[in-house]
Amino acid sequence: MNISDLDLRAAIMHNMHGSSKEDVRHTIVDAISSREEKTLPGLGVLFELVWQQANEQEKEKMIEAIYQQVQ
Repeated sequence: MNISDLDLRAAIMHNMHGSSKEDVRHTIVDAISSREEKTLPGLGVLFELVWQQANEQEKEKMIEAIYQQVQ
């Protein structure tokens, strides 16, 4: 991991801090619908937050869902 990775995470967390649930939803939907690759790191940071808080059963469910989509 290099310093630019940390800066990106910090910037995304700073931008999302204090967001409402609707703001979070809008950010996710907008990032997915825009199909711009520049939004992928932000979604990755948000996924990382979910993953870190998930229990093993939730992680397995996420893995299965992703696995099914890439087959």
